[in-house]
Amino acid sequence: MRIISGDLRGSALYITKDKTTRPLKDMVRESIFNLLIHSNKISFQLARSNVLDLYAGTGSFGLECLSRHAKNVYFVENEKSAFKILKKNIEKLKLGKKTKIFFNDAFSIIRKKSISQSKFNLIFCDPPFKNTNIETLIELIFNRNLLNKNGIIILHRNKTAKEKLPNFFKIIDERVYGMSKIIFGRFLY
Repeated sequence: MRIISGDLRGSALYITKDKTTRPLKDMVRESIFNLLIHSNKISFQLARSNVLDLYAGTGSFGLECLSRHAKNVYFVENEKSAFKILKKNIEKLKLGKKTKIFFNDAFSIIRKKSISQSKFNLIFCDPPFKNTNIETLIELIFNRNLLNKNGIIILHRNKTAKEKLPNFFKIIDERVYGMSKIIFGRFLY
């Protein structure tokens, strides 16, 4: 696994050896960034943005954002081996000053004041495919007012998942890559 583009292009990332963390494949990550940057439907400015990477795993998505000039990234991960690798990747790339990392589950960290006082331009949610509480997660993000008015939420789900999403979550685009379904959305305020 590597950084695809930007200042850190080509940098290799450490990955976990266990099967509890499902890494975001390079091709899927590249497609997400191509849509973020080039899609007229999405129209998003990644440079100088604040990013929240929920279920961060080893950090490939958030680190890619930093390589492409995001202002900072908050990483949330609660699996011990993935969290250790995430820290190693941040140290290796010397990105400690642009990151905050939290060892906790996404729901707990969103409820805490330390993160709920922040506003994000981009929130990436990559929970395990077996998680079925996506609607609750989206509602919590909305109720805690974590997303900027024109911010984007990206969901990474199994292509067969039939998610129930809140009415205030507007799907802008949806793509399928192999077993992955990527959903780009905004809140209707």
